[in-house]
Amino acid sequence: MKNFWQRAVRRLTASGPVPRGNIFAVEKGPWGGGDDESPKPKGPRNPWSQPSNGPQPVGDNARGPSALDELLRRGRAGFGGGGGGGGRPRLSGDRPFWLYGILGFIAIWIVFSSFHMLQPAERGVVTRLGSYARTVGPGGIQLTMPAPFEQMTKIDTLNIRELKIGSEQPNEENLVLTGDQNIVDLAYQVRWSIKDPELFIFQLKDPEQTIGEVAESAMRATVANFSLNSAITSGRSDIEAQVQQRMQTILDQYRSGVRIDGIQLRQADPPAEVDEAFKKVNAAKQQRESYQNDARAYAQQILEQARGESAAFNKVYEQYRLAPDVTKKRMYYDTMERVLGKVDKTIVETRGVTSYLPLPELRRRAKAAPEVTVTEGAAQ
Repeated sequence: MKNFWQRAVRRLTASGPVPRGNIFAVEKGPWGGGDDESPKPKGPRNPWSQPSNGPQPVGDNARGPSALDELLRRGRAGFGGGGGGGGRPRLSGDRPFWLYGILGFIAIWIVFSSFHMLQPAERGVVTRLGSYARTVGPGGIQLTMPAPFEQMTKIDTLNIRELKIGSEQPNEENLVLTGDQNIVDLAYQVRWSIKDPELFIFQLKDPEQTIGEVAESAMRATVANFSLNSAITSGRSDIEAQVQQRMQTILDQYRSGVRIDGIQLRQADPPAEVDEAFKKVNAAKQQRESYQNDARAYAQQILEQARGESAAFNKVYEQYRLAPDVTKKRMYYDTMERVLGKVDKTIVETRGVTSYLPLPELRRRAKAAPEVTVTEGAAQ
């Protein structure tokens, strides 16, 4: 193989000068081993190496850049880089693009993670490396350290949240035991809000579930002090007030940061199995109450009438004390007129008898006479 390359090089050199950059211009090939007495570096020569920065050879031994070097040079020029830039794009002042990109990203990251806009109803809970730092707000632009050093959680403290427990559907009963060992089906609603954002975030893992369980416990403890009739009718407002107070006490002991704004009983009925019987009982009770109310009204009417008569008698008595004879006769005449006014008789005193024409009797006979005639004709 060595003799083959030597013969190939002699033939090329004998025909004339070798073109610049041809690897066969070096006698005995690029792997050395020729008759040239000049010292050669050991090992194969890299045909893609660029000329050194020292003095370049001239004449036939001068070697220009290869095609690959020229391609790389043009690529670097297209990206705006120089010969020593390694092919990376640069701006004026010999600064690469990626440096400005990193600086811009850092600036955007600082702005968006340090400035926070809070609404008037919001408060921000700030944590530093995961630990509670402070609470800011309400409202306005608040400044924190960039993430992940500090982070802010926004909490709406004025929003009234609602939690419904139980259902008004017949197949979804929420049965509670009353004080008289009866069962009532309850459906109610809890209204709550946040009063301490830092406690609300760090003390409760699942706030809504905790509030629901506390509401059920407080409702069962409260209804156990009421009878079934009271829970269904008149005691509902008392139950709501006591449940709200119990819930607030328990949640304050938990340090939950929650405020109970109200309890509303949406349904308080007996179980579906005995609902019809309870409806009949309630209807009977309502009828009983109606009769009692009518009796009370009649008794009140009679009482007022008696009081009026008593007041009138007292006035007559005052007049009687002033003039007993006149008052006595006046009372006698009024009484006789009231008693004999509807009687079809005439009473005449013996002394000074006066002729009397019985006009009422004549009038009565005149009305009855046609009826008698008709009756006799019909009988004939």
